[in-house]
Amino acid sequence: MPGPARLLRRARGVVLPLAVAATALIPSSAQADQSASGSVLVRTENGWVRGEATAEGRQFLGVPYAQPPAGALRWSAPRPAADWRGVKDATQYGNYCAQNTYWAPGYEKRHTAEDCLDVNVYTPPADRHRGKLPVMVWIHGGGNIGGAGRDIVPDAFARRTGTVVVTVNYRLGALGFLTLPGATGNFALLDQQQALRWVQANIGRFGGDRTRVTLAGESAGGSAVCSQLASPGSRGLYRAAIIQSGAFADCAGTPRKKAAADGLAFAAKLGCTEPGTAADCLRAKPAKEILDAQNGTGPDLWRYTVGGRELPLQPADAFTSGRAARVPVMNGANSKEGLVFAYDSFDRWGTPLTAHAYPKALTSAFGEEAGTRALERYPLSAYDRPGYAYAAAFGDHLFACPALRINPRLAERGRVYAYEFADRTSPLFASLPQHADFDFGATHAAELNYLFKPYGRSAELNAEQRALAAQMTAYWGSFIHGSPPHATGQPAMPEQGSRPGRVLQLRTASEGGNAATTGLRAAHRCDLWDAAAPTP
Repeated sequence: MPGPARLLRRARGVVLPLAVAATALIPSSAQADQSASGSVLVRTENGWVRGEATAEGRQFLGVPYAQPPAGALRWSAPRPAADWRGVKDATQYGNYCAQNTYWAPGYEKRHTAEDCLDVNVYTPPADRHRGKLPVMVWIHGGGNIGGAGRDIVPDAFARRTGTVVVTVNYRLGALGFLTLPGATGNFALLDQQQALRWVQANIGRFGGDRTRVTLAGESAGGSAVCSQLASPGSRGLYRAAIIQSGAFADCAGTPRKKAAADGLAFAAKLGCTEPGTAADCLRAKPAKEILDAQNGTGPDLWRYTVGGRELPLQPADAFTSGRAARVPVMNGANSKEGLVFAYDSFDRWGTPLTAHAYPKALTSAFGEEAGTRALERYPLSAYDRPGYAYAAAFGDHLFACPALRINPRLAERGRVYAYEFADRTSPLFASLPQHADFDFGATHAAELNYLFKPYGRSAELNAEQRALAAQMTAYWGSFIHGSPPHATGQPAMPEQGSRPGRVLQLRTASEGGNAATTGLRAAHRCDLWDAAAPTP
């Protein structure tokens, strides 16, 4: 049957000026002593930055962690940021990494900048905390072809949890994932590792504790966390990990042989047909031409490459063989992940899925055998419209069951805590059409409304949803602080080594409240999807 490539194609387009040096004089040593205690003036390893104080704490935006990966540095490992003189303004976000348009706020036009490898640092008010604070490093989603660190604003989360949060830009699409002779792929993975090294060297100056770093991400960012757990290059750079809706395809990357063949085919589209010179040929192309060639390829082509020193084994194999990082992990998905993808495949274009077209849609998505079985297990009589039936099958196959399937594998290498976000009343995620005739519920990325400000916008939550948001923030925050995830007066998030198969469902009080359950495999028909599990 088709692997995740065909399915991920439907996820395309969903979910979801660099600061210049100021002319100010170098601050005095007295000011330097204040850098970790609340000053908006901080001396990093490369030079001084000036952030700003906000109602939530402090923020430092667009701080470079690597040199621009352009020209001769395109398709090479990131190099540490160069030093600068004077004070760099850090009150504005840096560039988006090069990417085509999609339907989220801020992505209405194409971005072509390659000078984009920077981080954003958010700290709580210094007067509320003593000592160094734990750190969360966030990897954004976007199908490996879109998105930016600015997509979530975690300033309120940092204040409420007493943590320092760092969001990261990394190379996308062909510029971050292309595998060729002389360009061995995984540049996005290496960018993330360079950002983690920047955190190790600098976060103490912002009040963070470099020995207590949690690596976290959602969707493609969660998949990146999976890969970092299996990558030798990131060992020792973090002490815990959070995977949100990122276990699709069982965290699998593309085997090197296939990635190289795909890379050569991509290069040929741009007239670079000689394998030995393809990388140099492509380095001479402007980013616009790279993006033109990338248009229509979808995120399935741009995955982490498996079989080299950056990622020797498929993550799932690394988990079960003991060759992955032995750090605590939180792993989960949302109960109705597929709704946004069903909308994007049909209703968005004014062509809602019909009952007549439903069987063919299933076999097209999952193959003849699995699609036929899915038709029996997801009968139209059980859903209000065909699009919702398709969404249930899609979400169970691509997100819910892989998350449940990967838990015991993760538990082979350390503690793993499992959750499912299941608030069917969730407000619309900021990138979704706000007046669509479609019930999105607890769809892909909906949980971000309860933790952060997606695209800088606070979701409009009712009283029950605000209570759930506070509970979720407590679960996430306690985990980042080094405890098993917990919230006052709420059930513990189950640890899979001692309570295998038990998952904490996160719901508002009127929907049953937070409760641990062993029924999710049955609810998501995982017997069907485990039998049809994708292979890389």
